[in-house]
Amino acid sequence: MPEPTQLLKTDILKELSTLELAQALMERLTITPNDWHRLKSNRKARASEQAAGAIVFLLNDKPEEALLRLNQASGWIDRSISAPPCPTHSQKEIS
Repeated sequence: MPEPTQLLKTDILKELSTLELAQALMERLTITPNDWHRLKSNRKARASEQAAGAIVFLLNDKPEEALLRLNQASGWIDRSISAPPCPTHSQKEIS
């Protein structure tokens, strides 16, 4: 028999729509500005973030946006793309 906390989690998940679940996953996988430097080249993190975003766009009937994000996820996985340099580190000081 499942534990009471497991039943509660299952009940909560049943109450959420597919879109809400996808949005929650996207929120969980989104790289925050505070974590960007640490995770900018983490292929798993970047691909996961893009794939979750693709699901949300697909569920919102925006297949073109979904495809763009799936292509980005694929690029992270197959190593055909890399993180751009940090914009704040590439700016030159103006005196």
